[in-house]
Amino acid sequence: MTFRAVLFDLDGTLADTAPDLIAAVNRILTEESRPPLPDLALRPLVSKGGRALLARAFDDLAEEAREPLLPRFLAAYADALAVHTRPFDGIEALLEAIEARGWPWGIVTNKPEGLAIGVVEGLGWSTRSKALVGGDTLPVRKPAPEPLWLAASQLGVPPEACLYVGDDARDVEAAKAAGMPSVAALWGYREAHEDPRNWGATVDCRDAEALRLWLAGQGT
Repeated sequence: MTFRAVLFDLDGTLADTAPDLIAAVNRILTEESRPPLPDLALRPLVSKGGRALLARAFDDLAEEAREPLLPRFLAAYADALAVHTRPFDGIEALLEAIEARGWPWGIVTNKPEGLAIGVVEGLGWSTRSKALVGGDTLPVRKPAPEPLWLAASQLGVPPEACLYVGDDARDVEAAKAAGMPSVAALWGYREAHEDPRNWGATVDCRDAEALRLWLAGQGT
């Protein structure tokens, strides 16, 4: 395969954002006079977004009763956006290898664009990431292909020459719809019943180092 650029999901793929997101959920639980939840109860759901986290934390409430909690959760998260968030092991070496080949890279996430920008700034990637498309950048979000197409156009690369890396089934589905090859990031967030090897990605990688080595074997 021949690639000229790489696009990444953010939460669970590039960055371990779970600690700050879980802290925001637990802040809302405390405000509601409920006990906080342990990391293991929430971490598998991080890639599924705020509503999924709140559904687990407030599983006794109906969906319509939980909806007013979402803006409060997002505000709590925005208050402490990149305190404990860190790149996953091997990500910095992977990004450096991509840059050394002269390939641009960018981010397509379902996280609201403003929050994604805050995380990227907190990690020091603002000038390195050449595209950023959030969940509210367009009227549609992943698994729709349009966010990936927009990011590819920002990089100046056709979709078929872009690799998309993500840790959720929606990421692979979006890549297929966009005509992009894809990587299932096995190091990301998922529930026990989910098997990324069934998603139909172009390749599955156990960690960022495995992806770096796989890319090293691809054509330029």
